[in-house]
Amino acid sequence: MTTVSQAHAFPRSDRSPLGVWWWTVDRWILGVVALLIGIGVVMSFAASPAAAARMNIGDPFHFAVRQCVFAVGASVIVVMTSMLDVKGARRAAFIIWIIAIAVMAALPAIGHTAKGANRWIEFGGFTFQPSEYMKPALVILVAWMFAEGQKGEGVPGVSIAFGLYAISVALLLIQPDVGQTVLITVAFGAAFWMAGVPMSWVMLLGATAIAGLSSTYFLFPHVASRVDRFFSPDKADTHQVDAAAVAQAAGGLFGRGPGEGVMKRHVPDLHTDFIYSVGAEEYGLIFSLLLISLFAFVVIRGLYRSMKLSDPFEQVAAAALFVLVGQQVIINVAVNLNMIPTKGMTLPFISYGGSSMLAMGLTLGLALAFTRRRPGAYAPKEGLAKAGAFT
Repeated sequence: MTTVSQAHAFPRSDRSPLGVWWWTVDRWILGVVALLIGIGVVMSFAASPAAAARMNIGDPFHFAVRQCVFAVGASVIVVMTSMLDVKGARRAAFIIWIIAIAVMAALPAIGHTAKGANRWIEFGGFTFQPSEYMKPALVILVAWMFAEGQKGEGVPGVSIAFGLYAISVALLLIQPDVGQTVLITVAFGAAFWMAGVPMSWVMLLGATAIAGLSSTYFLFPHVASRVDRFFSPDKADTHQVDAAAVAQAAGGLFGRGPGEGVMKRHVPDLHTDFIYSVGAEEYGLIFSLLLISLFAFVVIRGLYRSMKLSDPFEQVAAAALFVLVGQQVIINVAVNLNMIPTKGMTLPFISYGGSSMLAMGLTLGLALAFTRRRPGAYAPKEGLAKAGAFT
């Protein structure tokens, strides 16, 4: 139901770009995304003092202030990219992928190495991770190629899509970044399946992906170490996941209270990969379930809207973008709950990190651009009479 303030701000007769955007974008998803960004800012103020103390940074709110800047940037990106039309979103994806791949290829020469991986470019006290921006761009491009291949006009769409995927994975494994490889593989597989290819091809891709993932155990020592620690915790240092488990248990149903968390002082990556555990200790199980529910709402509603799109390319691109978001949430929460081996995967909009925050804004902004109401975008039963707004 439209509120009076909304009506005054953007009447239905307003044909300005902002007015048209307001009445065609999915405001439910937009509102939940804004809420998640706000929660991320609040959580950064809870985690920043302990993280700053551990890293000997004088300003206790060093990370919180930066997170506020990143939050503003992500909000702007969500709005700006969600205002794009389909052609604009596709062009943006192509340009972003080209730039991101070029930077990733140059990382061995110009990259910043941390924790044994070369994934970042450092400048002005900030780090930039190009692979974060490559992910949503790749998803859109492969969806485009699958759609072109289905038209039967001689475009080798499937072959080009696999080529784009292979280039992206190769550059990720050089860094190495197995976690991001898993993410784009799942999103690629989802796009492959939703494009309507034969099930035998999907099964073959799945078997190949499993074999490839298994091989990383033998190819990358850090992967083997994490897997060994997960299956043999009594024989390895599991301080990080143990501290996270204690933090979650200490929070109980309603938590210790804002800023009262204790275990965050003992979790090395509390402000990034383990921010979920910080929230669980200070705000409790109820908060944790609410946070998961917010992400679930975004993904499920996004998939529902995606499946109602009439154009195959828009449908696959939008759905795969929401799958990408959902998969990242699942991995981060599963690591915090010690359900899978540890992996440096951020919780979208909640974990500290500029590249993660801005890239997630780009991902959901593009997804909202594809799911906006426009003439002919949705199946006929939706009707143009409903084109005013999402309910």
